[in-house]
Amino acid sequence: MNRPIRVLVAKCGLDGHDRGAKIIATSFRDAGMEVIYTGLRQTPEMVVNTAIQEDVDAIGVSILSGAHMTVFPKIMSIMKEKGVNDILLTGGGIIPEADIKALNEMGVGRLFPPGTPTSEIVAYMNDWVKTHRNF
Repeated sequence: MNRPIRVLVAKCGLDGHDRGAKIIATSFRDAGMEVIYTGLRQTPEMVVNTAIQEDVDAIGVSILSGAHMTVFPKIMSIMKEKGVNDILLTGGGIIPEADIKALNEMGVGRLFPPGTPTSEIVAYMNDWVKTHRNF
């Protein structure tokens, strides 16, 4: 397969703070990835459906609202329901360390707190896709 990595950057629920998501989307794009940005106020169902339609390698959810223990498990559940088991679900935002650990144990990929260098996030995405998506 010789195509750019495709990443869906999503904002779920009522979380209206999208500056970080836009910075990450730009960083992915600058690294040569194709980025689909959902915009604000998406439902988990909309996120998964868009990921399937756009044939993405990864979903990155930006969440600052405190709803991470609802949003990530719901997206995981819908992905399992639809047989989507080869797309990385990752993200970042204001997520306590204990919740990060719990989400990782559920199958969510690495989660990035505010202040993480974008180069670290891009490197993680590149490494995960190379390992898991037959590039």
